[in-house]
Amino acid sequence: MKFLNRTLLACSLLGLIVIALSNVESAHSQSGAIPTNTRRPTHMLIVTNTRRPSATPSLTFTPSLTATLTPTPTLTPTPTVIGPITYPENINPLTGLPYPSEEARNRRNLIVKISNYPYLVRPQAGLDKADIVYEYEVEGGVTRFAAIYRSQGAEHVGSIRSGRLLDLELVVMYNALFAYSGVNDAIKAMIGEAEWKYQTLTPQFGDNCPPFCRFPKPGIPFEHTLFGNTFQMWELATRRNVNQGYIARGFAFDEKPDPNGKPIKDIYIKWYGDQDARWQYNPVDGKYYRWNTGYPHVDAITGKQLSADNIVIVQAEHIDRPDIYESESGAKTVEIQLWGREKAIVCRDGLCYEGYWIRENRERYGTALALYYADGKTPIKLKPGQTWIEVVRCCRMFGVELREDYVDALATATFAVATATARAPILPPEALTQQALIGDQTVTASAATAQWRQNPTLTAAPLRGTLTLTPTPRSVGQLP
Repeated sequence: MKFLNRTLLACSLLGLIVIALSNVESAHSQSGAIPTNTRRPTHMLIVTNTRRPSATPSLTFTPSLTATLTPTPTLTPTPTVIGPITYPENINPLTGLPYPSEEARNRRNLIVKISNYPYLVRPQAGLDKADIVYEYEVEGGVTRFAAIYRSQGAEHVGSIRSGRLLDLELVVMYNALFAYSGVNDAIKAMIGEAEWKYQTLTPQFGDNCPPFCRFPKPGIPFEHTLFGNTFQMWELATRRNVNQGYIARGFAFDEKPDPNGKPIKDIYIKWYGDQDARWQYNPVDGKYYRWNTGYPHVDAITGKQLSADNIVIVQAEHIDRPDIYESESGAKTVEIQLWGREKAIVCRDGLCYEGYWIRENRERYGTALALYYADGKTPIKLKPGQTWIEVVRCCRMFGVELREDYVDALATATFAVATATARAPILPPEALTQQALIGDQTVTASAATAQWRQNPTLTAAPLRGTLTLTPTPRSVGQLP
């Protein structure tokens, strides 16, 4: 009996224990034991591991961003400001523009001497193709041109005349070939002693036709009948192994003009003799158009008025050299001292800037004129394109007049056939062909360069009804 009671007691206790355990389980279920198991993974490294992959791409993205930003500057093919010391490999330092061809890039700067006096040598041929043209005084207060070619060439350029002392400076400055008709004995001796003597191309040293050929015309003195072909000049230089594509430093270029320029529309330069030049700015195309002694100055081949993107006026000491006389005129040679530092005026985009030209080392090849503001450190930037450099006497810019308003150039011209429709620079684009008429009339008045023929045995049809091209014999290699 006692055993039975103990057994019942044990079963009761066991039942109580089972009920208690059941209640505990129910309590756990109600208090969220399962959520506790769910939260545990949130305290594990799984989330941390999830963050790490997000951090890893962040680290790998940064170099990717850097790599994307690094080549961004190469999206601009050339820097905004070019020169005056370094130039992109594809840019011509004479113009600030890309070379138009590999031939232009690989050939040498070429200086050709071109006459500007007397009137019958006008219009000249080929000046419009030059990258840079220097106009400077020779004996008697008249001017002559030193045209520098590189980007373009001219099949017919001239009339070609003799060299002067300043040309010896230009050859060094531009590390250039030098094409001319001849020089006096004193300058000839200087050239013979120069390191660059083999860079000369001239009938005086036996370079005849081609590239230098005579084109005689009735009424034109013999000394004004010599013309050349720049492509044949470069070919001759190649045969002599002196046609390397060296550059000349000095100019700085920027498409955007500097601020604080003075608005100038009319530039007039008077030398003390026969010559004067006028440049007038045309806002339609952003170019300056040239007048010569009251005439619209046109090219003999195209009939178009000569123009430029930049007009640079530099003053320099002019010294008479009584030890050197010119064989052409019998007058003392003028030495233009284009070395050191002197005042300059730079005009572009209808604005003019005052500063200085600097050339401190006369012996350094390829160091041309550099143009700076008064501080001597900030370059005056040219507009990319063609530049004419007018060299005048020192001091106070002798003979130079700058005007904010246009002068009626036609009203002061002696050129009777010029009409109001040909006025520069107010020509509208549709009237540009009117310049051809001026060219015709100028050619008629001055036949020195109008009727050139690569093959003079042929007779061509009349040119615009005014001229007939006729055969002309060639006589070559004769010193004017």
